[in-house]
This record gives sequence, structure tokens and C-alpha cells, in this order.
Amino acid sequence: MRAFLALLLVLPLKAEPDLAPLKGWLQRHGEIRTLEADFVQQRTLPALKKPVETPGTLEMTSNGKLRWELGKPAKSIAVSDGSTIIMADVGEKRAERLDADSPKARSFTMLSGDAMKGGLDGFLEVFEPVESRVVNGIYQLTTRPKPREMRNKVGWVYFDIDPATNELRALEIRLDDKSRIKTIFSNTRFNVEIPSERFRFDLTGYQVR
Repeated sequence: MRAFLALLLVLPLKAEPDLAPLKGWLQRHGEIRTLEADFVQQRTLPALKKPVETPGTLEMTSNGKLRWELGKPAKSIAVSDGSTIIMADVGEKRAERLDADSPKARSFTMLSGDAMKGGLDGFLEVFEPVESRVVNGIYQLTTRPKPREMRNKVGWVYFDIDPATNELRALEIRLDDKSRIKTIFSNTRFNVEIPSERFRFDLTGYQVR
């Protein structure tokens, strides 16, 4: 027993995550009116040796509107007006209408949700920081979702933030089926004018459920 207690005394305690870079990013994110970005999505599946990479674009506003296009030309489109999100398979002409806060929609609306609008306190209501580190100047934060309905679908969420510019470089989610989706952002443009029709989707000819 004494030997066991002595071992506990010499073992290093796990450091608390450094949240200062996260706070800086959230503060800047909260001040942004609109955002456009290009991205590459890497999807890793247990059955595949290499991730599947697909380019795409993101458009979003501070009031929760969002347009996410995957593929060039777009094969999958997600459009949110802030309360409802339409997820469309362009090739199959099928679409699904969901609440923007639903667990299935969270992978698209995560960056425009309440967790990103309420500063550090709002973020901590949704995500539990587990570990942080800096690799090649990029701050990497490992988190777990707190809401049970979200945690049942998404086990882990990883944020890569550039502390020099307070910009998000990558976002990765690990799903309950052991697949991973990492989105790497580039060519980010802030406070540009985005036509309102970009956040509407014409469902004519689509089978909607």
C-alpha cells in the first residue's frame, strides 16, 4: 500500500487545458458578421486505409444562417436559415428537413450554434475541454460534447486554431460509428456581402422527408 501511495505522489498530474487561445478565437468569431471559406473534407472510415478527400465551400452569418457545399460541382448541400436546416443529395434529388440544433445537423451547424456565440462560457456549456497542445504553432484542443443527444452521435470534437490570427484552421469530429470527419479550412474571407438567396434552397423536384 505504501509503495502504491508513493507511486501516486511521483506520477505527474495531468495539466488543465490552456483555454486562452480558445477564448481569443471565440472573441473574434463573435465579432464576425459573415464568413466565407474554402475547405477540404477528409473522411476516414474503419474499412479504408486512406481518408476520402472532397473539396467544398462554407458560407455563414452571425445570425445562424449557413450554406455548406461538398464537392465541385456540389453533390451534397446543407442550407440553414438559422432554425431549420435542409440537407440535400443533389444527384439523388433527395432532401431532409431538420431542426438546426438536432444531433444530425450539428456537424454542419456547429460553427454557427450557440456554443460559438456566447464566448468561453457558452462554449463550455456545450463542450468539455479535455486536452490542449501546440503543434507547429497551431493550438489543438480536444473536447467532448456535453449534451447527451449530441454525445450519442459525436464522441469527440477537435479544434485547430491559429493563435496568431485567432482563426480556425481545422475542425474534426469522431462519430459513434468510429468514422472521422476532418474539415481543413483555407482562403477564409470575413465580413463579405453574401446574397440572402444563398440561404434558401429550392426543393422543386426533390423527394423531401
